[in-house]
Amino acid sequence: MDENRPLHEDRDVDPWAIGKFVIGLVFFCGLSLLFLIGLFKYFEMSHPLRTVPVRRPSNVRLEESQTATLVKLRAAEDRILTTYDWVDRQKGVVRVPIQRAIDLLAQRGLPSRTPRPADEEPLPGGQRVSMPTESGLGVGQQ
Repeated sequence: MDENRPLHEDRDVDPWAIGKFVIGLVFFCGLSLLFLIGLFKYFEMSHPLRTVPVRRPSNVRLEESQTATLVKLRAAEDRILTTYDWVDRQKGVVRVPIQRAIDLLAQRGLPSRTPRPADEEPLPGGQRVSMPTESGLGVGQQ
């Protein structure tokens, strides 16, 4: 290693080259801006804006108050959630209040399937399926 050689770069960046680049960049941006303004003026002259009359159907009404509509909607939802009503009389399907449905579900529990016996026939392809465990998916286990 040369002992007289400095351990850092001893040449500087040429400020005149950076200045020329910045001047060129500003000039190019200004030229682009003038070109775009001219282009917009050309399009404005060649395709003037036309005002088209708006026809509104006479049977359409605008919503006067969103708050009143929202209050009616919430009242209808609350009535559905808190009252008894028939859903289908022929099939005997009724709607019960949500709190009563929660209580009935807590008393009766959710329906479940009965597990398949282990000695039952294998699935097509000879594959047997067992109940899933924490450590496996239950497919292909013997």
